[in-house]
Amino acid sequence: MARRLLGIVALALILASASAQTQQALPTSEIAPGVFVHEGVTALMTRENAGAIANVGFVVGQNAVAVIDTGGSVREGRELLAAIRGVTDKPIRYVINTHAHPDHVFGNAAFANEGAIFVGHKNLARALATHGQFYLDAFRKIMGDELIDEVRLVPPTLPVEDTLALDLGDRTLTLRAWPAAHTDNDLSVLDTQTGTLFAGDLVFLDHLPVLDGNLRGFLAAIEQLEALPAQRVVPGHGPVSAWPTALADERRYLRTLAEDVRALLAHGAPLAAAAAKAAATERPRWRLFDDFNSRNATAAYSEIEWE
Repeated sequence: MARRLLGIVALALILASASAQTQQALPTSEIAPGVFVHEGVTALMTRENAGAIANVGFVVGQNAVAVIDTGGSVREGRELLAAIRGVTDKPIRYVINTHAHPDHVFGNAAFANEGAIFVGHKNLARALATHGQFYLDAFRKIMGDELIDEVRLVPPTLPVEDTLALDLGDRTLTLRAWPAAHTDNDLSVLDTQTGTLFAGDLVFLDHLPVLDGNLRGFLAAIEQLEALPAQRVVPGHGPVSAWPTALADERRYLRTLAEDVRALLAHGAPLAAAAAKAAATERPRWRLFDDFNSRNATAAYSEIEWE
């Protein structure tokens, strides 16, 4: 009987090992020494893309690994974990979420058994608590039960109130919690060794910027971001790009949005007019413009009318 039990345990271990080895790995590129990124597709989250629309990545230090965002589904999170294990067997010490949007946090459950510390903005737990069920319900309709049933909303066990340095062993990540901008829970991550900035959705390229926080705060954050000593940026969406020139298009769009809304308000235009007309000149410059601009204009109108 004992031999039989040992045989069953051995078989289970072999099968588990084989499963781990055959798990599809998310394609990543080493954009700087020890810094790996998967660029998401510029699209809306769907069943077909499994929510893999945001940029996710990881940084390997001498002693440990930090993950920056986990993707739009547990499936993507597992593929990211497989990509990490294809590079290193060092422990994953930190899982950092740049903000609460589903395409950045729905993969968290894939790392729940890694013994990692989950890190986020001090407001992230509240955002997940207040918006999380809405996100789950909304994306269940879009992506289906199979992808959503596994999602777990994992709040940070290490909240960041201002700045925080994380040591990976001869490698320091500097985290900064921002006032309301893209959201009210934006966090940036700077790898000081390579000058690589993971900006989350404080920076968009190609994909139209999305306003879910505060327009004036977003513009103020851009000015402060520009001063960070980075060489390249991993935006929340769009290609890895040189810094700080990567900010130019986003700054222009947000300024145009603000100026157009103010002009419409000055002429007594209603909200519907702002949603239809504000920043319309920007349409040819961005992908997903028609999916997000009217919502941005509505949020901007509601904010600016009280200036």
